[in-house]
Amino acid sequence: MKKSALSFISVVVFFLVLGTVDIQQHLRLFDVNRGKEIALAEAMPALKQNRIILVGEHHNNKKHHEAQLIIIRALKESGARVAVGLEMFRSDSQQALDRWVAGAMDESEFKKIYFDNWSYPWSTYGMIFDYAREEKIPLIGLNVPMEIPRQVAQQGFQSLDEAQREKLSNITCRVDKAYMDFIKKAFGAHAHGNLNFTYFCEAQLVWDNVMAINALEYLDKNPDALVVVLTGTGHARKDAMPRQIRRRSEVAYAVILPDVKGIIDPGTVDKQDADYLILDL
Repeated sequence: MKKSALSFISVVVFFLVLGTVDIQQHLRLFDVNRGKEIALAEAMPALKQNRIILVGEHHNNKKHHEAQLIIIRALKESGARVAVGLEMFRSDSQQALDRWVAGAMDESEFKKIYFDNWSYPWSTYGMIFDYAREEKIPLIGLNVPMEIPRQVAQQGFQSLDEAQREKLSNITCRVDKAYMDFIKKAFGAHAHGNLNFTYFCEAQLVWDNVMAINALEYLDKNPDALVVVLTGTGHARKDAMPRQIRRRSEVAYAVILPDVKGIIDPGTVDKQDADYLILDL
């Protein structure tokens, strides 16, 4: 970043403490389709044309979550009817998310629900949940009980019984070569560890399918909403959850990924992967 520009962290601190900095001008994006660096403010008119905006993350990187919050706030303040879809919460925790947003649950109680769903520190996500509560922004649990994808990763999709499949909206799970190639690109050839690679791909596909279905169902019930989906970069890329959105709907969507040097950056990502990269993270 140029010396004359505020550092990303300085901007975030001003934003969170004072709330007066024009943060949209300081959050820098790389527009993948145009091959140029722009401010978030310049991207906002195009972003608002979408019904779903997927903002990827590395779960343990607080800067990624700070950037997600900036994007959510910018959309909210632009007049969009924003809701936030969460990989971090199961759909069966929806009542707790609704109570939190409504102010009917205190933080200590909500943290118990949070840690029942997710293992990463509250400090990395808490500011997003606090902002959603303050602004009455709906939070949507997109995920399935963790034991299901875990079982699929270990034993394959065919191991699920009828009751488990009902929790997945009776989706099918056909992993083709294109999806396997994508998983190798997105997660690395050895990301599955000692697991059967086909089963690992099936588990990822279960996540992609169910989160897409739950996001689209919310939009069906809330036709004026714009859903910002917070999920890992492997699910946010266009060949993952967006692919399942495309299979089921014609709703417009955009993908924003964090810049991770050598992994996700202007030299390694193209328009088949994302629409924008968040720079200076």
